[in-house]
Amino acid sequence: MDKISVNLFFLLVSIILPAQDLKCFAVNPVPFKNYWTKPPQRIPGNFSVDAPLLGNGDLTMSIGFKEQTLRFYLSKNDFWRLRSRADGLSGPRVVGFVNLKIEGFSDGDFTASQLIRNGLTTCVLQNKGKKVKVRSWVSAATNLIFIEISAISKVANLTISLTAPENKMSRLASGKAEDILWLNRAFKDTVDISTEVSVALKTISHSGETLLLQPGKKVVIAIAVESKFKKNEPLAYVLSQVKKLDAQSVSTEFRVHQKWWDAYWNKTSVTIADTVLMKAWYQGLYTMAACSRDPEFPPGLFGWTTNDTPAWNGDYHLNYNFQAPFYSLFAANHLEQGSPQDAPLMDFIPRGKWYARNVTNTGGILYPVGIGPLGIETTRDFPVEEWKKSGNIEQGGLFWQQRSNAAYGLVNMAQHWRCTYDTDYGRKIYPYVLAVVNFWEDYLKFENGRYVIYGDAIHEGSGKDKNPLLSLGLIQNALDLVIDLSSVLKEDEERQAKWKDILAKLSEFPVQMRNGRKVFRYTEQGVDWVDGNGLGIQQIYPCNAITLDSHPELLEVARNTIDEMQRWQDMNTSNSFFVAAIRVGYDSSKVIRELHNYALHTFPNGFQLDNPHGIENSCTVTNAINEMLCMSVGNVIRLFSNYPKDQKAGFKNLRTWGAFLVSASLNDGIVSDLNILSEKGKPFTIINPWAGKRVVLIRNGKTGETVSGVRISFQTSPNEEIKLRSLSNNKI
Repeated sequence: MDKISVNLFFLLVSIILPAQDLKCFAVNPVPFKNYWTKPPQRIPGNFSVDAPLLGNGDLTMSIGFKEQTLRFYLSKNDFWRLRSRADGLSGPRVVGFVNLKIEGFSDGDFTASQLIRNGLTTCVLQNKGKKVKVRSWVSAATNLIFIEISAISKVANLTISLTAPENKMSRLASGKAEDILWLNRAFKDTVDISTEVSVALKTISHSGETLLLQPGKKVVIAIAVESKFKKNEPLAYVLSQVKKLDAQSVSTEFRVHQKWWDAYWNKTSVTIADTVLMKAWYQGLYTMAACSRDPEFPPGLFGWTTNDTPAWNGDYHLNYNFQAPFYSLFAANHLEQGSPQDAPLMDFIPRGKWYARNVTNTGGILYPVGIGPLGIETTRDFPVEEWKKSGNIEQGGLFWQQRSNAAYGLVNMAQHWRCTYDTDYGRKIYPYVLAVVNFWEDYLKFENGRYVIYGDAIHEGSGKDKNPLLSLGLIQNALDLVIDLSSVLKEDEERQAKWKDILAKLSEFPVQMRNGRKVFRYTEQGVDWVDGNGLGIQQIYPCNAITLDSHPELLEVARNTIDEMQRWQDMNTSNSFFVAAIRVGYDSSKVIRELHNYALHTFPNGFQLDNPHGIENSCTVTNAINEMLCMSVGNVIRLFSNYPKDQKAGFKNLRTWGAFLVSASLNDGIVSDLNILSEKGKPFTIINPWAGKRVVLIRNGKTGETVSGVRISFQTSPNEEIKLRSLSNNKI
């Protein structure tokens, strides 16, 4: 899909389908409720997941209305209370609130809609002929926010204020400089690393905090936000930023903003027959673009922070929750949004080495369940004696008896590497990869001709399990990755023989009989099955340990397990369950039907119903669609292999293993327009999409060789563009 058609899709889609079905491509115009009063029980201590979400990957904002006040919640990925202690007081914190009190409206008078093409959000207050429209957007290029307020029919009274929650741990200052409201919030006492953030607000072409909205006259508010991590004097900086803004600045900033979003959407695209799924594919990528771009501070569990007490500290939970929202970004060719995941994992290496030495008496790294940025450990020294006695807390770290957290950190690193073969990136992550492998080399036991895992809980606190499926899969992923990196980077090549020996002799995945069929057993000894979670398939995905090239018997066990579990809407692991089913060739009609139901099982902003874990499912549909259209695990491309052949589909520039950008279409069950760009000149292998037919290669516009077979392989050159065409098609 080219740039023009992507834009047309965004413009026309709300016309093609009724808004109540399409949810306005992000936020359905239905009443929102109670955003900034007591939070709903489904996410204790955090915001209502009904809220419209905006952001630029560093600065984020959500919106709610209650009691005549439209509130804009400002948050920033690098604004935390940073202390390595599980005192319930560490984690991301809300920056502040912009409050617009608009008299004459009740809660039921509020609706909102949003364009995910650019995040432009429109809130409407309407009651008895009185109507006010408020449009807002967070600049994609700078940490500026613009809010435009218009009275459509009658005069309305507006009062503007800038506030923050009371918190005895924070230092809060606010004031006014000429016509600019400002706020400064900091956590500097009893912390390991101090944090500070500043906000400045200016009403363009008006003065004062109390205004009379006249019909036909627009009020524009400009807001600047910055932290001490980015600017040494953040308050002086934001004051200078808003001071120079005028009416012309709004138009200029919006053009730059729109240009960024146009470039973002043009990196890759999909078109599929099911518009519910297509909307969800784009919405997931919108969510991650809005909350993930800061290379040092990825989003926490919830992505957006609206108060100072987010559940689970709002931290980086390492036994899948933190990693899951990034799963799809590399295949979707959005590396800038995927890369931030790595920073806190890399920063925690020193503490991870300490834990490995002092908890398991091994080399390498051992990570607890919860960490923060810059080496902070949010779950250290939990004051729960029962957890200590049960062995879940060791040397002050909350491990839940799991040894797999650091290895889980590799699943996205591996995908990033395999999809880019960027040697600079490989060198950056190599110390972390090597540290994970060093741990498992020491921790594994070799007995009776195989390597065995002892004392590793598959679930939090499930006990000293033997050979948990998840860890077996994670070890395979880690060893495959380190061998690949070692070969390309010419590092530790003498160790490859040992790593290959472990791979060859690692214990097989445990199995059992269940309801008359052979399925996977969660562990060889210990937990056998869990009905409330899908960890029993994560060795398939995201560990990549089972593919369509695996032994047929293993694939049958995998499909039986998927069939037995049916974890399509799981509050923990749906984000891996769909792709696992696709990876092993499970019934495509069942997968897409369940995926459609999953995409409908959401709040208007795309957050899953009945899921308390924030953004972890934001790209579940995106990831599944990527795999259905263009699977590349094991460096073998499979086009539309698990997609219904009677449905049309197409995609542009999905990124695959081997550093290829692939585009193709499916019409009436026939593949066409198959184009690849080879970034690194790696060998290319694809299951012939035209079974039994010869294929001609057109290299950089010139007709090249003809290839054939069930599996086609050929060499490529760096930056080479290659078209593959069936010889049965005369349009070569």
